[in-house]
Amino acid sequence: MPLQIRESFVDVLIVGAGPAGLMCGNAIACCRPSKISVGHADGLQPRTIEVLQSYGLAERLLREGSQLHMCAFYNPSQTGGIELTTRAPDISERTARFPFKLALYQSATEDAFIDSMAHHNLRVDRPVKPLTIELSRDQEHLRSLSSYPVKVTLLRLDATIDTEKLEVVHAKYVVGADGAHSWVRKALGITMDGDQTNYVWGVVDMVPDTNFPDIRNRAAIHSKNGSLMIIPREHDKVRLYVQLSEKDVVDPETGRVSKTKWNPEKILEVARKSLHPFYISPLADIEWWTIYMIGQRVASRFSVEDRVFIAGDACHTHSPKAGQGMNASMNDTHNLAWKIAQVVKWWADPSILRTYESERRQYAKDLIDFDKRYATLFSGKPRTSDNQDGVSHEEFFKAFETAGSFMSGIGLRYGPSVIVNAKHQSCAENLIVGQRMLPQVFVRAADARPVEIHDLLPADARFKIIVFLGSMKEESRLAEINALAEELSSPTGFLRRYSVDGQTSSPMFDLITIVAGKKEKFNYLSVPLVFRPHWSKVLLDDTDATGRKGGGAYERFRISSNSITFVIVRPDGYVGMVAPATALRDVNEYFTSFLTPRHCSS
Repeated sequence: MPLQIRESFVDVLIVGAGPAGLMCGNAIACCRPSKISVGHADGLQPRTIEVLQSYGLAERLLREGSQLHMCAFYNPSQTGGIELTTRAPDISERTARFPFKLALYQSATEDAFIDSMAHHNLRVDRPVKPLTIELSRDQEHLRSLSSYPVKVTLLRLDATIDTEKLEVVHAKYVVGADGAHSWVRKALGITMDGDQTNYVWGVVDMVPDTNFPDIRNRAAIHSKNGSLMIIPREHDKVRLYVQLSEKDVVDPETGRVSKTKWNPEKILEVARKSLHPFYISPLADIEWWTIYMIGQRVASRFSVEDRVFIAGDACHTHSPKAGQGMNASMNDTHNLAWKIAQVVKWWADPSILRTYESERRQYAKDLIDFDKRYATLFSGKPRTSDNQDGVSHEEFFKAFETAGSFMSGIGLRYGPSVIVNAKHQSCAENLIVGQRMLPQVFVRAADARPVEIHDLLPADARFKIIVFLGSMKEESRLAEINALAEELSSPTGFLRRYSVDGQTSSPMFDLITIVAGKKEKFNYLSVPLVFRPHWSKVLLDDTDATGRKGGGAYERFRISSNSITFVIVRPDGYVGMVAPATALRDVNEYFTSFLTPRHCSS
């Protein structure tokens, strides 16, 4: 008898269960009503913490991780060792909700995703190996939202009988988040463009015994012996990034890094020379170590036929010194997941999927350009009296300061597209279209409780419509507000146009109203019903009862309190559009360009 092969049909198949794959799985799960315990990526940037908070995961990781608030800079001293040059805030972005980096092991982040996915009845099949992937060439098949044009054959490594070993999965979409040596990328013939540098680094994780005074700060050390970076981690551990000599590590025949001649003790010996006159030794066994050569490459494309996508290390590789690896990977799938979810739900046209490559590949190219400059400065010999051509502290520190916005993720701005429209930027000058919504504390009108606006923007595939109603004191303003309420409640308004079966609201949108008013006097029931879908959705731009939190948002965002302003926040937390109420037609056209009217499914 021929071998029977199980077949299944899924909306999305994710290949890879690292941070990017788990972010993707959890993100998609949130849109519907053997583990790594040491080593690997270990740092979360401020924007990534904000993103994790939008999935309800940040608080757990904040409890478990080590917060990095300061960075210490050491350079060669006159006596031959190193000395402190300066300390500076590790995060200089003033708009960061979490003004620090968070260091903890990769599996802590993965565990948080896995537990969240389990809550949504989604599990990870780790002992599974993909064997083949086939993408239909039939254009009609590719265009149909009902079709499953991707066929993947899987081998279940833990199967006990032959009939359970193979499974054929027919998928609407496949996401390859399977690392730098991506099987999906290679199977589809996507190339990686870029270079391999000559910079070689060793990495050691341990609990240290040391007299180095900045062992609990992030430390960037330039010495005559080479460069060293120290990252404090959870449970008294630290990670050392140690610059090594290429000739001692690279196999001349293969051009690849060879670990056969190295061990963690040798890496530590190099670190001790770079750290002189301070000492450092492990208090216990070294937990994890590796050696790597910096490669800086970007995939030639991030998708094929808008049906198969690659993300994370599968489409960009770079040095870990700027702390972007796991952060960039998770933000790739954070960007992609809501778009797939909306298309699968028949909320959005498939054309929205093209914005994944246009947004994230441009970011990856910018990341590689930045990484080349930063890695060169960090790996370069320091300037000394004997080496006037070396990297000066001033040069490196300037790069550190100017790159703060990029490294933190706070300054990321997506360019114009079908989902990024800056036509009316002037009505909210400081809420930059294409950047993430700024954090801000408001006060709930019904009970005066302070709330952070970010906590009202969960990553659940819905667009958040923030309506800044302005002041409601004047009678003339009330007439304007009531007229807009009537227009939005009409069947042709975007709130009704995308509803299901003529309902008064759409599952695509979550509406939040912000009034310029005082908690002592304002009656939230005076807000027209369309602007208060729930009592908790009416906020005041006022301070809390203590006077210490909130207030000043209209001024901070440069929004007039004498008019009505729409702020459209995408499901990933980025501002897609701002517009005055007088430009409601433009808001309607914004959504018409990519949403599908009256074809929603829950």
